[in-house]
Amino acid sequence: MASILAAEQTRFTPLADNAELARALDEANVPTLLAAYVYLSHDSAMLEAFAPHIRPAFSYPPTDIPEALADELRLKLRHLLTTGEGLAAGAPADALVQRIMSVTVGEPVEDEFIELVYDQCGFRPWIDRSKLPDRPAPKAGFKVLVIGAGMTGMAAATKLREAGYEFVVIEKNAEVGGTWYENRYPGVGVDTPSHFYSFSWEIWPDWQHYHPHGADMQRYMTGVADKYDLRRDIRFNTTVEKLVWDAKSCTWTVTVRNADGTSEDLVVNAVINGHGPVNRLKMPDIAGLSDFNGPVVHTAAYPADLDLKGKRVAVIGTGASSAQLCGAIAPEVAELTVYQRTKHWVIYNPEIAHEVSQGMKWALGNIPTFKEWFRFRVYWAAADGLFSNVLKDPAWAENMLAVSEGNEMTRQYALGYMQQRFADRPDLIEKLTPDFPIFSKRIILDNGWFDALARPNVHLETQGIARILPNGIEAKDGSVFECDVIICATGFNVSQMVGNLVIKGEGGRELGEEWGTEDPRSYLGMCVPGYPNYFHTVGPNSAPNHAAGQNLISEAQVNWIIEALDRINESGARAFEVKQEAFDAWNRKVDERMPQMIWTHPRANSYYNNSKGRVFLSWPWRLVDFFNETRRPQPGSYRLID
Repeated sequence: MASILAAEQTRFTPLADNAELARALDEANVPTLLAAYVYLSHDSAMLEAFAPHIRPAFSYPPTDIPEALADELRLKLRHLLTTGEGLAAGAPADALVQRIMSVTVGEPVEDEFIELVYDQCGFRPWIDRSKLPDRPAPKAGFKVLVIGAGMTGMAAATKLREAGYEFVVIEKNAEVGGTWYENRYPGVGVDTPSHFYSFSWEIWPDWQHYHPHGADMQRYMTGVADKYDLRRDIRFNTTVEKLVWDAKSCTWTVTVRNADGTSEDLVVNAVINGHGPVNRLKMPDIAGLSDFNGPVVHTAAYPADLDLKGKRVAVIGTGASSAQLCGAIAPEVAELTVYQRTKHWVIYNPEIAHEVSQGMKWALGNIPTFKEWFRFRVYWAAADGLFSNVLKDPAWAENMLAVSEGNEMTRQYALGYMQQRFADRPDLIEKLTPDFPIFSKRIILDNGWFDALARPNVHLETQGIARILPNGIEAKDGSVFECDVIICATGFNVSQMVGNLVIKGEGGRELGEEWGTEDPRSYLGMCVPGYPNYFHTVGPNSAPNHAAGQNLISEAQVNWIIEALDRINESGARAFEVKQEAFDAWNRKVDERMPQMIWTHPRANSYYNNSKGRVFLSWPWRLVDFFNETRRPQPGSYRLID
């Protein structure tokens, strides 16, 4: 299969040999420059010259490229880019591409990753249904309804249009973006690196930071909506309330509530639920909360006009949103008390606050294949390259605070960082040090959190909350913090995956009742027998809790769903339903895998688990496994309804 970038090589236009190019070559990531150069030139000798010097991310000793070798690369690439001399004809063979991958990340990249990298890093899409000459056009009148215009809903809209399906997106907000439209608290940001947390077909070179701020992420989402004209198929300020399956007509009747309060029924053939698990905020159940005299807000519904300057502020919770918020507000508030229920491991990533330099940004926007290769590098370091941290080593017996030697090394890295930051605050080290393995619950990336805790106006309260008073918060030790504002950074109702939706399938069965408040199960995080043509994205056991990658999961699920719709279309059927035996077999496979994972460690306890300890949220394999599993529905796993 020819690469879409190979076609670009045949139309190569030399770049101007100017100061911008020189600055870009000087500032850009060297292994990524190497990957771009060898991809364009097929100069494998230069690749092998670098091989002994590049080591995996987070390794010690780290990558150490001789400056003379880096300068030689810069000169060669500059000559190629400005003259076209040395540009190879066509794309390199798969074997050379794989060797580029392996050398530039400092470790072997096996065959199983090739298709994922080609697709997810923008070299060539796994499939573009609009360009398949023998693909039957979708049947006229077959309509798909998508719930939500966040990352998954926008992916669905883009790919449904590409595949030729008639569809409508129902979005409760006034704009696209989902999580990144709703979350506007000070300091809101993204744990996943910018250059990976985006659509594979719209790799953006214009990120301001290596980890995007919330506003940057929303700017990207609205930019995608503009470029692909997605809003023309979105009904904003509209909420989906009920889905009812009609077996006779093989249609779903979808009841929506409009902005003016009126309700309306829409009849569609299929539903893709992209409302996600992190848009139903969870307020804490604490006595007296409603009696507080001042503002009580949640980070996921943060008022734009809330002024905290000089105020006494209480923050309930110490997860990711709290850490981001506290880092941002601590310098401006008079006093800040943070109430911690559970501890979290904190990792220092020096890139999280770094701005992308102008030279690096220019390279991403102008050097052919550079942004694609940089995306690959980020994927490898921030996603599947971290998977070993969550896989138990059966031979590990050193302590109960890790599951493998590698996991223990990561724990020691985090512990060393904490001890170095709070060398003069043993009280904080005691309060903050977890007694469970790192990665058994969501980690925090430090972007001002430790700075905030070290400030004289900030207090970390670990005694627990007894009750809320009209003028403040009483801790369980009887102490009272008088405050002006309470901010709840208490997360979401993740386990209640249907939210307030009523979803009635075959025979009147109801999905919310079957799943209950905390025990959802599905096939591949998408399908449930008895609910034909209903696809629940980001569902049970599909979250990449070992690392970054929700964007990849969303794209992979959308791909699988459209393949399922194509099976209906190709056969002349009316509906697609996963078989009960396939559903049962899949859940047995997940259950058999979970004891091998860190999330079932005796000391693990997070929102990934329900109250009985079952891990209902996490995908227990790598991203590449999810990608490969969702290329198409497996024959025999489903039935088509005529």
